Amino acid sequence: MADPKGFLTTPRETPKRRPVDVRIKDWKEVYEEQDFGALQKQAGRCMDCGIPFCHQGCPLGNLIPEWNDLIWRGEKREAIDRLHATNNFPEFTGRLCPAPCETACVVGISQDPVTIKQVELRTIEDAFANGSVQPMPSDRLTGKTIAVIGSGPAGLAAAQQLTRAGHTVAVYERAPKPGGLLRYGIPEFKMEKSILDRRINQMIQEGTRFRNNVNVGVDVTGTELRARYDAIVLCVGATNWRDIQVPGRELKGIYQAMEFLPWGNKQGLGELEEVPPINTAGKHVVILGGGDTGADCLGTSIRQGAASVTQLEIMPRPTEERPAGQPWPTYPMIYRVSSAHEEAGERLYAVSTEEFIGDGNGNLKALKLVETQFVNGKFEKVPGTEKEIPADFVFLAMGFVGPEKSEFLSQLEVDFDERGNVKRDSKFASSVEGVFVAGDAGRGQSLIVWAIAEGRSAAAAVDEFLMDETQLPAPIAPTDRSLTV
Repeated sequence: MADPKGFLTTPRETPKRRPVDVRIKDWKEVYEEQDFGALQKQAGRCMDCGIPFCHQGCPLGNLIPEWNDLIWRGEKREAIDRLHATNNFPEFTGRLCPAPCETACVVGISQDPVTIKQVELRTIEDAFANGSVQPMPSDRLTGKTIAVIGSGPAGLAAAQQLTRAGHTVAVYERAPKPGGLLRYGIPEFKMEKSILDRRINQMIQEGTRFRNNVNVGVDVTGTELRARYDAIVLCVGATNWRDIQVPGRELKGIYQAMEFLPWGNKQGLGELEEVPPINTAGKHVVILGGGDTGADCLGTSIRQGAASVTQLEIMPRPTEERPAGQPWPTYPMIYRVSSAHEEAGERLYAVSTEEFIGDGNGNLKALKLVETQFVNGKFEKVPGTEKEIPADFVFLAMGFVGPEKSEFLSQLEVDFDERGNVKRDSKFASSVEGVFVAGDAGRGQSLIVWAIAEGRSAAAAVDEFLMDETQLPAPIAPTDRSLTV
């Protein structure tokens, strides 16, 4: 194990965030670099448990006690080998995953858990810095061809695994650049896009081909792709966003989060010659939805110079301690403060939107709210609590309800399950032979760590389908939803 007394003598310490008044003036990542010696002490808090429940908390099955011990000993190259053995993209998960491994950490039963996520992130960043991350092209080609549709984390993971197995893989993406929500949904202050480009360049050197600006189903049909490739992997995500139907929904100024966030990213990267079409500078902003996407809208609005930002949540404010019904090692719904929440804005809980109010010219000017209470399994309005708040913009960050029912999916004639996701069996195979599905398109809206795990597992299933056997790892089965956060 690492330091035998580390969990007793070393308190939990995470990297510091840059001062608020400094970081809101730019779009760079908010965290300062942690001294490696301090990181080693944090890794030394790992107990190397007889039953490491952090494994249960991580869908990828990351070898957490092993690389914690190696980092504590300063054996960086061996540590990154252990980390890459189960995770294609630790630089993504180390920044974006909510770390269910930490809430399952045994130290966390009575103390603060190990900073697993930070050790993971620093391990991969040091590996890139010292040249330990190199392309790993296959030494043989199988002659099999595979189309991966969608370049989010599931598609990238599936593509990299299949390319390394010797197959010829083409990734189709309808956007100008690959990455899916990693590029167009995650703000620059949470993950700079140079981090994404760095990994995609590695994949290109390994032999993965990217076909950007291709709208499958329109530019190329499902029939054409099935004739051209030996297998297809659907990783199109769950991009069918949840909407709200209340009076005034038609007013100008109400947008889905994913209509807003891509413009913020383009602005942060200096890709716009003019102000973005959705620009909150000097405006009053209201965000419906209290999750991570809502926080992303918050941080983006602050950097654009919004006059005020209010984030609404229909649920009551969570407690700061584990609820009794969510004991260790489950992932608890507790009150969390993201970097964006530190910067500005107000958070209102247990409220519901009654009406969008216009200015008489078709533009949004205010929001009518009412307080709610959860009674007998449903939300009820609290009489006499109605109020109005100013709103020039409203961003809907209420989640997604499954994949878009696109022309491409219709052309493939795949079946859907009762939740609206693409139906698949225990081998990630859809109802159409040779067509597989991974990530949110088959699972429903979930975490980045689940997307990568599904991409890796689907790759193993595709490899076995094409070659009758596989040596690729398969960390999960598609029916496993027990760890969903």
